[in-house]
Parts: sequence; structure tokens; C-alpha cells
Amino acid sequence: MYRKNSKLRKINLVSAIFFVFVAIFYMIYEKVSISKQVDSDRFAPVISVADGDTVTVILGSKEEKVRLIGIDAPELGQIPWGVESKKYLESLIKTSGSKARLEYDVDKRDKYGRILAYLWTKDGTLLNLSMVKNGQAVLYTFPPNVKYVNDLKAAQAEARNKRLGIWSEEGLKEMPRDYKKAHPRK
Repeated sequence: MYRKNSKLRKINLVSAIFFVFVAIFYMIYEKVSISKQVDSDRFAPVISVADGDTVTVILGSKEEKVRLIGIDAPELGQIPWGVESKKYLESLIKTSGSKARLEYDVDKRDKYGRILAYLWTKDGTLLNLSMVKNGQAVLYTFPPNVKYVNDLKAAQAEARNKRLGIWSEEGLKEMPRDYKKAHPRK
């Protein structure tokens, strides 16, 4: 009986080691494939800005809508803030040569099929953060995509304290998420 249990323990130990090895291999492979994807997508041409938190880029030979992670910009109907936010993002992108590097987090796409990404300029500016820091968007996170949440929180606090953009005295009267609820897409 002791020998049988000993063999069983060895088999269980070998199985456990095997599964740990497979899990580690998978994690490394997944990390490498994500970094290759980011590298291959490095500085994708931005062909249009839909609003303050959504752009269209060319990845490979395909046009893709990209939703900036961690932020929510005023909707275009939230006059004048929606238009201001869009123009500000356009100016940031134009300054970077109309190209941006995409950095992914955990979830790669939203329920609308848009790519979820952090956008970086060639000089290392995180556009998502700039939008919040300059009062052109608010913090809006969806776990598990929370890589820069602390930076975004600090940027929003700074923008509010300085009363920048949407935080000014004549600023945004209704948060974008509340506006969207009152004005659903058709």
C-alpha cells in the first residue's frame, strides 16, 4: 500500500511540475506575442479623430478604431466641451506627426469591437494622460485595464485643482457617462 501511494505521489508531482511548466511557457509566450504586436504596431498612422477618446489608425493594411483606455471625453453634443476635447486630441496627434504608438492592457477590445489602447507620441507623451491632465477628459476605468489608473487619478486631481478645461467655472455640467445615458446611440 505504501508503494502504491508513493508512486501516486510521484505521478502527481510530475503532473504538477508539468502544468506549472506549461503555465509559465504560456505566460512567457503571451507576453512575447503582445510585445511583438506592440512593436509591429509602433507608431501607427492616425487617420482621424472621432472625438476626445476615439481615433482611427492604420494597423498593417487595415483601418481600426481605437478607444483610449482609462478616459472618457465629453461627447460632441456636449457643446462646447466635446468639440474642444476632439480638437485638443487632434492637436496632440498632429504635433506627434500624426502617428501614435499603441500600448495594450489586459482586454484588447471593447464590446463595440474597438481596440483598447494607451496612445504614446514619439517623444514619450501618453495622450490618455495628457487629455485628463489638461481638463479635456475624465478618469474612466474598466478593470482589468487599469495599468495607469494612479497616474490618471493624480492628473485629474491636478486638473480639477487648477480648474482646467472641463473643470473651469463654466466647465462641463454633465459627466460624459451621464450624457450618454440621457442620449443613447441609435
